[in-house]
Amino acid sequence: MNIREYLKSRKLLCDGAFGTYFNSMGMDMLPERANTDAPDKVCAIHCEYIKNGARLIRTNTFASCRKVLNCTEDELKTNLLSAFECAKKAAGEDAFVACDIGPDCSEDFVFIADTFIEAGAEIILFETFADIEPIIPVIKHIKSIKSDVFIIVQFCVNQYGYTEDGISASAVMKSCGGIAEIDAAGFNCGVGPAHLLNILKDTVLPEDKFITALPNASYPSVVQDRTVYLDNINYFSDIMSKISDYVDIVGGCCGTNPKHIKALNERLDFTAGHMHRNVNAKKHDAEGERNDYSRRGAFINGAKGGKLIAVELDPPKNGDISALMETANYLKTKNVDIITFADSPSGRTRADSVLMSIKVANETGIKVMPHICCRDKNAIAIGSHVLGAYINGIRNFLVITGDPVPNTSRDNVKGVFNFDSVRLMRYLSDMNDESFSDDRLCYGGAINYARGNIDLELDRIRRKIEAGAEFFLTQPVYDDKDISTLRYIRKNISCPMLVGIMPLVSLTNANFIKNELTGINVPDDIVKRFSSDMSKDEARLVGIKIAEETMAKTDDFADGFYFVIPFNRLAIAKALIK
Repeated sequence: MNIREYLKSRKLLCDGAFGTYFNSMGMDMLPERANTDAPDKVCAIHCEYIKNGARLIRTNTFASCRKVLNCTEDELKTNLLSAFECAKKAAGEDAFVACDIGPDCSEDFVFIADTFIEAGAEIILFETFADIEPIIPVIKHIKSIKSDVFIIVQFCVNQYGYTEDGISASAVMKSCGGIAEIDAAGFNCGVGPAHLLNILKDTVLPEDKFITALPNASYPSVVQDRTVYLDNINYFSDIMSKISDYVDIVGGCCGTNPKHIKALNERLDFTAGHMHRNVNAKKHDAEGERNDYSRRGAFINGAKGGKLIAVELDPPKNGDISALMETANYLKTKNVDIITFADSPSGRTRADSVLMSIKVANETGIKVMPHICCRDKNAIAIGSHVLGAYINGIRNFLVITGDPVPNTSRDNVKGVFNFDSVRLMRYLSDMNDESFSDDRLCYGGAINYARGNIDLELDRIRRKIEAGAEFFLTQPVYDDKDISTLRYIRKNISCPMLVGIMPLVSLTNANFIKNELTGINVPDDIVKRFSSDMSKDEARLVGIKIAEETMAKTDDFADGFYFVIPFNRLAIAKALIK
């Protein structure tokens, strides 16, 4: 009987952890090296799991790749084949064998898959992933070579139900539901059984896929430099008996051992197959059908047939906000659509963009939009930041990857980059679906018109739109060639685009922008319009004149303008708004 037929009538018990169980035996080597250096030990562990009830075992190849093993392609192939042979020998006619591939193996995905298929693999398992996107090509490749291979994909989520890339459990399950080549999907690692049970209760599970659940035994502690898990077999099996109502394949991940699997074998009812699985009451929207979500807070509703106006003010480097507040209060009287605040641009500390936004919104009543960059905070911190902003009435965000930390600071300051801008947008999309459906966040992204290959930038813009972006702001523009590029981009996207306008204020300022800010082109003929003997007022008037000319050149395609006010100068704000 193949695995598909088996699962129609019975639940399937998978094995437990290989790596942590291997290490608990005092083996002084990487578990995957044992495939060639200690194959008898590998076979013995597989046999122990089968003896205790496992009917699906995973090859000891989670991290078998050139990067981890530091080996050649031929040596990797030998390792993979030895691991597969050990598992097949142990399984005999008593168990199915899944060829295991982990996320560290990305450079070798296709080679590993081809090696397993040539060896006769019938099941391939991708486990502990944070996103489906990196493995879609290899999944499709596998099915194109051998269409009847059973493919399982498993994701690692935290106790809140989010992957390391900030994607929710429901989002990854929805993605899997739309990929015909995937046969089974679920979760492993990351969380203990109780948290996984809660996640499964709150997750929309695709009805046409088999579902897996392989949580950790518990959360680990470090004792004398060793990772130790609780000896909680009874508790684990109690929770897993409830989890089994939602899934088709159960087993264990880190910290579990053959005793855990024996307890599951004795405790769980395996006679109810896929057709009898509890289907979560939550449902996805019908295909092509969208809810009529409230958009009360979205600043892009403000144009009403005219141009949208966003104005950026600089959060201060110190505690003095007098210039900023003076300009913000003036902008309120001119009915600009939104004031926006950068998130420590260039990797240098400024007042927090969200807190600055709350301050200005509370004192002026104007709509505000903090920038959120991915440099400084991990997924948990960004989620908390957004939630706090939402509670304080903020509904608009500009999402950017963020400038790197300056070279001079890297010894003491580390960039996080848990997300890039596209992944962060997908995270916000999940938050909209799960937490903010009554009044959703409105977020957009930046356009880099100076990218060498503009079609690559267009592809990135489209991916941002797919992730929920509703508008785009461009870098400040000065060059006619860049204006033509922006016109081309606008013709090829569906979202409003606000063209960046930043008046230059002096010859020194023009040279600085030209030579030290990446992604902004200032042509020589613009720089030459300034001179070193100009007064501040004369230079300001030249900068405003250039800005007016740029606005006229972009008026035919710009949905609005994104004014960046140098040094929060009120006189410049007044001239631009006029």
